[in-house]
Amino acid sequence: MEVGARRWPALQGGLLALAAAVLFGVSTPLVQRFGSAVGSLTTAALLYAGAAFTGATLRRPVEKEARVRRRDASRLALMALFGAAIGPVALAWGLQQTSGTSASLMLTLEAVFTAVLARLWYHETLDRRVILAMALLTLGGSALVLDRSQAGSSQVLGLLAVLVATAAWGVDNTLSRALAERDPGQVVMLKGVIGASATAVLAIVFGEPVPQFWSALGLLAVGVTGYGLSLRFYLLAQRAFGAARTGSVFAFAPFVGAALAFLLGERSGSMWMLAGAVLMVSGIALHLAETHSHEHEHEPIEHEHAHSHDDLHHGHHDHPVGTGAHSHVHRHEPIRHAHPHVPDEHHLHRH
Repeated sequence: MEVGARRWPALQGGLLALAAAVLFGVSTPLVQRFGSAVGSLTTAALLYAGAAFTGATLRRPVEKEARVRRRDASRLALMALFGAAIGPVALAWGLQQTSGTSASLMLTLEAVFTAVLARLWYHETLDRRVILAMALLTLGGSALVLDRSQAGSSQVLGLLAVLVATAAWGVDNTLSRALAERDPGQVVMLKGVIGASATAVLAIVFGEPVPQFWSALGLLAVGVTGYGLSLRFYLLAQRAFGAARTGSVFAFAPFVGAALAFLLGERSGSMWMLAGAVLMVSGIALHLAETHSHEHEHEPIEHEHAHSHDDLHHGHHDHPVGTGAHSHVHRHEPIRHAHPHVPDEHHLHRH
């Protein structure tokens, strides 16, 4: 591991989460454009069919990444339910009812749900700075609701549907934390297949019309990048520095989407929207400024994930040090030390 990575352990995870954010942020106004005349269930099916294609394309050899296990099936099914069904269906319906800019900014609240659930499920640290950041993001979302209330009740309902999508993706993000050590390509592929199959069947059952060719192709393309490749980067970021921090950096995505919506001609908004954006940017900046270092103890553990032997936690010598990143079952002996760290797979200790 390079000295810089040891000194700033969140750097790699932050860059991966930022890449995921940009790809997903661009997708929101594009989903609104391509999916304007497409049913919500059909939209979700097309998006995750594209994601499944990305996952299948980017799978890695078994000696490089840990495989998904049979015991992961129930977690994958729940991820597909919340992340590939409830989330995109709610978003697709909401985008047909409200402003694309407002909807994009409202997606920032996904970080709040993710951080709270990561604290409850994985005991990830949330200091006062992070709590203040979450409060600013929540206030920003409230300002967006006030902004849309001036445009009529249907606009508010659309924004509340987007809020449901953020909650569903918050659950999905937290569930996926436990699979971050598996091959991200395989996780994306399986989640995409399950989600696309379920929503496609429901679209047929509820009689949604077959979309036009170019609309379907556009949604598939958005699914490849904004849902498939973005999810792969998101899982790698969770591996690097935990669910809560990945969610906070990912909160940059809505601003990418709002900027693209503006470039595509979206001009709705008011001072409430501006206030909401300022509050949300402030919350993201606070969250990223967090630092965390103290003496901590690692308990003995045996697990499998992609790793290399030049970091602080993989000193076993059953593989040559120069083999680079690889995956195999290995054991960590107990150790006590102090260094800057984030809640990755090796730093899930209680505080």
